[in-house]
Amino acid sequence: MWPWGHLAVAYLLYTAVVHRRFGRPPRALPAIALAVGSQTPDLIDKPLAWNVGLLPGGRTLSHSVFALAAVVVVVLAVATRLRRRPLGVGFLVGYGSHLLADVPPAVFGGDFSGATYLLWPVLEPPPEEPVAGILDAILSYYELGAFEWVQFGLFAVGAVVWYRDGMPGLGLVTAPLERWVTA
Repeated sequence: MWPWGHLAVAYLLYTAVVHRRFGRPPRALPAIALAVGSQTPDLIDKPLAWNVGLLPGGRTLSHSVFALAAVVVVVLAVATRLRRRPLGVGFLVGYGSHLLADVPPAVFGGDFSGATYLLWPVLEPPPEEPVAGILDAILSYYELGAFEWVQFGLFAVGAVVWYRDGMPGLGLVTAPLERWVTA
């Protein structure tokens, strides 16, 4: 899944839970933590696999449920200690939704071979086309097929929902940029 697909899935899931549980849209800082969490597995695995060659594939170490378990423990401990549990929960929802969104649709038909990354290193990751780095992956590895169009649709829906939620997090990101530009 592309980054915007992961962001959309994470936000739509998170905002639905927050609206249902608290009757309000997500707050700014947890929304930013959610966005960061939704990208983290790819920001770790893909460079370490494609650019450095330390991992056997772009969905291994941080895409594993074993890594997820460790991340949950560490993030919740740190967030609780810092009295920032909503930020930790936002990050974890983003991280966990990333792993779920990477599960290929064939799994629902009983073919689990594309989801073995979830149990790496116990199971081998699914085979990938060789990639000569992130830029090569963007230019040649991904195709613009039906699954990618679904992701664009999810992103559009997510953007509309985020807008209707008051664009949580945008002000915290743009305010420093505005100060820097006007200085």
